[in-house]
Order: sequence, then C-alpha cells, then structure tokens
Amino acid sequence: MGLRNKILAAASVLTLAGGLAAAGAASIPAKAATPSCGAQCVELYNRAIGHHFDLDVFRGAPKVAQPIILFSRSNTDAAQDFTVSLQGTVADFYAAGLISGAVAHHYGCTVGSGQYQFPSCAGAVNAPAFELEYQPLGQDTGLCMGTPSLAGKPIAVTNGTKVALEPCGEDAATIWIVDTNRQDVPTGADNFVGISGAQTNFSHPYVLTYPGNGYPTDVPRPQLFVHTLQRFSQGSPSVYDNEIWRGVVGVLP
Repeated sequence: MGLRNKILAAASVLTLAGGLAAAGAASIPAKAATPSCGAQCVELYNRAIGHHFDLDVFRGAPKVAQPIILFSRSNTDAAQDFTVSLQGTVADFYAAGLISGAVAHHYGCTVGSGQYQFPSCAGAVNAPAFELEYQPLGQDTGLCMGTPSLAGKPIAVTNGTKVALEPCGEDAATIWIVDTNRQDVPTGADNFVGISGAQTNFSHPYVLTYPGNGYPTDVPRPQLFVHTLQRFSQGSPSVYDNEIWRGVVGVLP
C-alpha cells in the first residue's frame, strides 16, 4: 500500500481547515494563492507580521533546501502556491511509519482499546498533523515545507534549524503537528502553532517560527526556522506572536 493510501486508510481524514477546527479554531476564511493552484491551495501567514505577507518559496525554485520565506501576498505569485499533501492525526502518521514512537507518545495517544494506545499516555491527545506541498500553478513538485533530512531520516532539529523545501512523504522532517493546547493561541480565531514532527524536545517543543527581528522586505530575506515554544509568563494567549500562524484557503481576488 502506498504512503498516501496508508494515511488515508488510517485517518479519519482531515483538511487543514478541519484540523484547525479540531484544535478548537474557527472556520478558515477563503482566498489565497493563484487561480491555477485553485481552491485546494492553502497559505500560511504569521500573526506577528500580518496577512499581507504569505508563505513563499524564495525565488520560486522547486529544489531541495530552497528557503521558505514570507513575501507580499499576490494571486500571480506561484511561489506562494501550497497544498496539503497528506493529512490525518499523529497516530495515523505513526501507523504509516513516518514519525517516531516518542513523538507519537506525546502527541498521538488514544484512549480505551485503540490500536495506537501507549500505556503511559495521560488523556486523549491525538493531534492533527499535515504536510504542505509546494505546487506552483497547481503542478506537483514532490517537495514540502520541512526541516533537513539525510538518507531518508530526519535530522534532529535545534533552535535555528532552517525551514526549506524537502522531499514529501519520506520521514518526519516534513510533518507539522497542530498544537492542541488552546491556551497557547488566541481564542475564537483560526490560529495555530505548528510543532515540528522531527523534534525531540517534548517539554519545550520546536515550532515553526518567523525571526523576531526580521521583516519580509528585509534583504537578505529572513528564512523561517524552528525554535522552542516561547511563552509569556502569564496571560492567554501565552505564545509569542511570531510562533503563531494562520491558514487561508482558495484563490486570491
């Protein structure tokens, strides 16, 4: 059975919109990306930077290790065309052999007699997870937003690990887990924190981050990276804005 079929067979299939809703978020507003990519396209933007700048492949080049940046939102910029390649829950990705037992232990637990039950799991955490594939003008590239891997195995991420295009569907390097802790993000909005599937720091997980001292018009363009989850000492939402993301789907007007 192919990887996609394994995920679909295991999953109670989610869309990115549904995944965020499952995490407690509201519905995602429409409109993003180019007409050629169409209604299935999804774009991310950063809460700290705002909705005028979307996820973008630097210079649009579909090649491994090409940096992921933010750039001015446009319905003619194919470098902003992404689709959800694979989607499901952490337990589904574990069942497909894409993420480690340690990641599944913390984010993919089930309760009762479920086949993915880990004996020491506390509660019913089974977070949504997804891959985001670069599809300029709707054309598959087989490359997804991720962190580096080597010989089909993810390289353990650390603070500052760069986010770039990496081969889809090979390992945890391209998998992003939706943080289900709703105290982390603003209530009543479709905001989320993206946990790297390749991380090993479960007390302070590595998450998708925009440089706190950067802006999309800077030269050289600031590249996305992962960093340990940063929280304010009190208040809700508690996570720094540059680690909070929002997804939009469809075609820009």
